[in-house]
Amino acid sequence: MAQDWRLFQGGDTRPHKVETWPSAPPWRRFGDDARRRDTERPLPYLISDEDRDVVNMALHLHRPLLVTGRPGTGKSTLAHAIARELMLGEVLHWPVNSRSTLTEGLYSYDAVGRLREASLKRRADESAGTEPDIGDYLRLGPLGTALLPARTPRVLLVDELDKGDVDLPNDLLTVFEEGEFEIPELARLGEGKTVQVQCAGSREKVGITSGWVSCRVFPVVVITSNGEREFPPAFLRRCVRLDLKQPDEAQLRRIVTMHLGEEVGARAQELIADFVSRRNERELATDQLLNAVRLRSSGVRVDQDVLDKLFRSLNEVDAP
Repeated sequence: MAQDWRLFQGGDTRPHKVETWPSAPPWRRFGDDARRRDTERPLPYLISDEDRDVVNMALHLHRPLLVTGRPGTGKSTLAHAIARELMLGEVLHWPVNSRSTLTEGLYSYDAVGRLREASLKRRADESAGTEPDIGDYLRLGPLGTALLPARTPRVLLVDELDKGDVDLPNDLLTVFEEGEFEIPELARLGEGKTVQVQCAGSREKVGITSGWVSCRVFPVVVITSNGEREFPPAFLRRCVRLDLKQPDEAQLRRIVTMHLGEEVGARAQELIADFVSRRNERELATDQLLNAVRLRSSGVRVDQDVLDKLFRSLNEVDAP
C-alpha cells in the first residue's frame, strides 16, 4: 500500500500533527459543504420506470408509500429525492426505534419543565399569578408537523417502522385515515383558544386552535422497512407498497460515476464486478462498494485483504 496513507500508526509512535487532513467523500460532507453540494450539483435518484410509477400512484392516491428492500437500496433517499424534485421543502424525519410511540411522532409536552418554571416564578415574586405559556413547552413531532394545514404537502420519512413496537402500525391507522389529531393539553384550555407551538425541524411557531391539528392535503409519507417483520393487513391495505431491488452492475456503475466522477467510475469496473459476485453470496450494501472505490481513488492499494474487510457481510457476527 502507499506509504503515506496511514494517518494513525499505533504502537509507540510519537504524537504528530496531520498537516493535510483527507478530504471527505461526497456522501460524508456536513454543514455548509453538504448544503453547497446539494445546491450546486444535486445527485439524481436512479429508479426504474416501474418503481417510479408506483411512487406516482401513492402521490395521486394520497396514501403512505411503504418502501421495503435490503439495506443500501435507496429507501430513505427516495423521500429526499421526492422532496427535492417537487420542491416540497425539507424532509421531516421520524427515525423509529423500539421505544417509539404515536404520541412521540405527533407532539411532546414538557410538563415537568413548565411546573418547575412556574415554581421558580412564584418563589421570585409571590404576587406573580401568570403561568408560563404552555406553547413554550409543547413541540410538534415530525408526524404532527406534517399534518399542519398547508396548500402543498410536506414529505415525512418514517424510517425503519419494522423496528418499532408491534402496535405502532395499528396506532397510525386512525391518523393516516383521518388526517388530524387532538392535543389534549391544549384542548383543555377551551374552545377557540389559540396557542403558538414550535414545529419539528425549525424554530418556526404555528398557531393551534382548540387543540386540533387537521391537514388540508395529506402529506407525502414514505415509510421504510427492512422486512424484519410483517405488518398487519389493515395497515398494508392503506399503503401503496414498493419493493426496491438491489442495483445491478450497470446501475452500480452509474451510482459510482454520479458520486465520484466519470474517470473514477471508468476505472472501477473490476471492483464493481467483484462486489456483485460477493453480493450473490452474502448481505452487502452499495455503500460498501462506494467506500472501496473511494479508497482506491485516494491512492490506497485496495488488495484482497482490504476488500475482505470492506465487503464483510452485514449479517456477519464476530466469533467470541
